[in-house]
Amino acid sequence: MLYDDIILGKESIAVIGLGYVGMPLAVEFSKKVNVIGFDVNSDKILKYRQGIDVTNEIGDKALLESKVKFSDDESELDNVKLFIVAVPTPINSDKTPDLKPVISASEIVGRHLMKGAVVVYESTVYPGTTEEICIPILERVSKLKCGCDFKVGYSPERINPSDKIHTVRTIKKIVSGCDAEALENIARVYELVVDAGVYRAKSIKVAEAAKVAENSQRDINIAFMNELSIVFDCMDINTNDVIDAMNTKWNALNFHPGLVGGHCIGVDPYYFIYKAEELGYHSQIIMSGRKINDYMAEFIVSAIVKKLIFADKKVKGARIAVFGITFKEDCVDIRNTKVIDIIKGLAEYGIEVYVCDSVCQKDDVVKHYGIQLFEISELPKVDGVVFAVPHSVYKNFTFNDIDKLYNDGKKVLIDVKGIFDEEEAAERGFIYWCL
Repeated sequence: MLYDDIILGKESIAVIGLGYVGMPLAVEFSKKVNVIGFDVNSDKILKYRQGIDVTNEIGDKALLESKVKFSDDESELDNVKLFIVAVPTPINSDKTPDLKPVISASEIVGRHLMKGAVVVYESTVYPGTTEEICIPILERVSKLKCGCDFKVGYSPERINPSDKIHTVRTIKKIVSGCDAEALENIARVYELVVDAGVYRAKSIKVAEAAKVAENSQRDINIAFMNELSIVFDCMDINTNDVIDAMNTKWNALNFHPGLVGGHCIGVDPYYFIYKAEELGYHSQIIMSGRKINDYMAEFIVSAIVKKLIFADKKVKGARIAVFGITFKEDCVDIRNTKVIDIIKGLAEYGIEVYVCDSVCQKDDVVKHYGIQLFEISELPKVDGVVFAVPHSVYKNFTFNDIDKLYNDGKKVLIDVKGIFDEEEAAERGFIYWCL
């Protein structure tokens, strides 16, 4: 059995794609078995070898002490018997799935696939992708036959970036396989590192569907709260006050309004929508949730402009400091962040935007968005301050700290996630707004 050979050190595991999902997974497996961590990004591999955790998921010390053999050399994959593909699956500009990373990874694996090997996909995809797209690529490139010469499975990643409680070990793992033998091997391998245990899905398609369903469900619930916040804003009601009152009931769902970006919740529903459309069904609820959540940056920009006008500020040429550019709090990941839409929206009004972020890498922001981050000490005096991402460090700001950022005149304070007290802000003379 392949599992036994891996345990005995006769065979190795290769994790293909070393981002927020693959790298922590490779490190955990390396505590028990032989692991090759492969990525085509040579710069990333060099940093991992130096013990620099660019994801900030496990920390430099744990990375440096790990036994993962990090490599960008394909020849290292020649003798691997278990491949785990954990590459990103983004969307195109038209919101359709971008499967290029998973197709490329499949081709890489196919070039090194041998008889008796198992390939497990963790990348989020629409139901049917593994069997309809990935397996044919593996067969074409390797000249081997799935089910006879090699086996395939799917185990959706469930990592929550920057979450130090819900980790690889503590999140129950869904596993699936093309047959009973593959399922058993895959399940037992993951049980080595997942303390929460595994759930054996009835098929690969069920496992694929479970991932897009759980993220679509969360997206819809946030969209509901976002829609409430839009209407409550017209009613001059603080949404957070409503949530506090609502949550006194035992079965209330504690969702909050906010920007929905990142590489999971802001992307995965589009994979479901795409497949549904392909089958002739036009998504209604999920698509509506996506439209609402994608609209929120525009809604926030409108609120900022209205508050500037209310403060007797000239909109064109106004200076705004935006705190936070990552897609979520205390996370270095800037992929698909909706804060960018706020920045672009403000710029369209001729507003000068100065962005600060104490968490992410400055070079990454310049590379991906062409935006230069500022230190707080470098900021000019501004007309308005926007706390777009509630990093822990910003929650520790006092109103005295914030007050020092402004020029003369009324002070506009936009608190997207409501981390400051509205009444105290008003008492201190701020023109305050939150979702």
